[in-house]
Amino acid sequence: MTTDVLVQGGSVLPFCRRKDGSGLRDWARQAAREALSDARLSMADIDAVVVGYESDHLALQLSLGALLCDEIGAVPRGLQRVESGGASGAAAVRAGYLQIKAGAARSVLALGIEQAASHLASEDVGFLYGLSFDADFEGYAGATAPVLYALSIAEHMALFGTSEEDMALVSVKNFANAADNPWAHRRRPVTVDEVLGSPFVSAPYKRLDCSPLSDGTAAVVLAAADWAPDVARPRVRLAASACATDHVRLGDRAAIHRFAAKAMAADACYRQAGIADPFQALACAELYDAFSGAELQAVEDLGLAAPGKAATRLKEGCFDADGELPINVSGGLIGQGAAPGATGVAQVVTAERILTGRYWRAVEAAASRRFALTEAHGGIGTVSIVHVLERTA
Repeated sequence: MTTDVLVQGGSVLPFCRRKDGSGLRDWARQAAREALSDARLSMADIDAVVVGYESDHLALQLSLGALLCDEIGAVPRGLQRVESGGASGAAAVRAGYLQIKAGAARSVLALGIEQAASHLASEDVGFLYGLSFDADFEGYAGATAPVLYALSIAEHMALFGTSEEDMALVSVKNFANAADNPWAHRRRPVTVDEVLGSPFVSAPYKRLDCSPLSDGTAAVVLAAADWAPDVARPRVRLAASACATDHVRLGDRAAIHRFAAKAMAADACYRQAGIADPFQALACAELYDAFSGAELQAVEDLGLAAPGKAATRLKEGCFDADGELPINVSGGLIGQGAAPGATGVAQVVTAERILTGRYWRAVEAAASRRFALTEAHGGIGTVSIVHVLERTA
C-alpha cells in the first residue's frame, strides 16, 4: 500500500519584474532555503529534486535544472527537469508526488522558477510564447497567446452570452484579492470601467484582462506521511493528482470554447479524493487565469458551475474571497502574476497555507471545508494538471 504524500512545507518569492540585480541562482537558493525551513528539514533530508521551468530560451541557459540543483546545494541527489508550458510548476509537483507514491523517494523538493519579465525584451518573450503552441502552423504565422485565447472565449460568448463586463468582473475580483498579497505583482484594485477602458490586446481581451509577465520562484517540499517529521500544525496531503491533454490547435478540438483537458483531469482528481460535489467540498481553488475569460471557462470545465453559468455565480459573490467557494484568493495570474515555471508550485503553497490558516488572509470557507484545488495549464488548455489537497488533522 502506497503512503500518503504530505505538503511538508513551502515558499513563494514575490512575483514581480526584478530590478535589484538578482537572478535565477539567487531566487532558487532563497526559495529552497525557506521551503526547507518551513518543512523543518535540511537538504540532507531530501532524496530528490524536481525543477520546473517553461523554456531554456527565457533563461538563455541550457540544462538550467542541473545548474540550479548545484546552486541550492542538492548535489548528488537525483534530478528531474520537467516542462509543460504554463503548467511546468504543476508538473514539478506532480513528478515529486509520483516519485513518493512509487516508493522511489521519501522526500522531494519541487522548485518552480521563471525569469519571464526582466531578462528579455517583452516582445521577444511574446514571440517565444507564440512558439509554445504549434510553431510551424501558428507561431511563425504570427498567432500569439492573446489571439488564440480570444478565439476560444469568443465562441463561449457566442454560445452563452458571456460579456466583456463579465470578464472585467474577474479582473476586478483578482486585482482586489492581490491588493494586499505580499507575493503579488499587481497590488492595486481596479474598477470595471478601468478594465473596459484599457487598450485592446486582442478583442475582446483588453490589457487589464491579461496577466502580466512576471519573474517568479516557488518551492515546495513533499514527504511520505510515514516518514515526515511533525511540523506542529495541521497536516495537508496531496489527495489527488491528474494530468490530461487536448489537441494543440483549437481547430482540431470538438469545442473550442471548452478546456476539455481540465474537465478530464478534474474528474480524475475528484474520483481519487472521493469528492462527489466539488462546489460544496472545496474551501478554495487556485486557477490558471492567464486571461479573465479563461477563469470563467475553467470554472465550468472543473465542474464548479454549469456551462455558461460561471458569470452568474461570479456576480452572486460565490467566488469572492469571503464567498462560498473562493477562487484565486492569491489574485491568480492576473493579480499575483504569471511566471509559468513558478505558478503551479505557488498555487500548492497557497492552498496549503489557506487550509492550515497560515495564509496572509483568513479564508472563512477553510474553517468548515477540508479540500482545496489547484489547476494549471500549458498552451490554450492543452496540457492540464490538477491537484486536490486535503487537510487531514
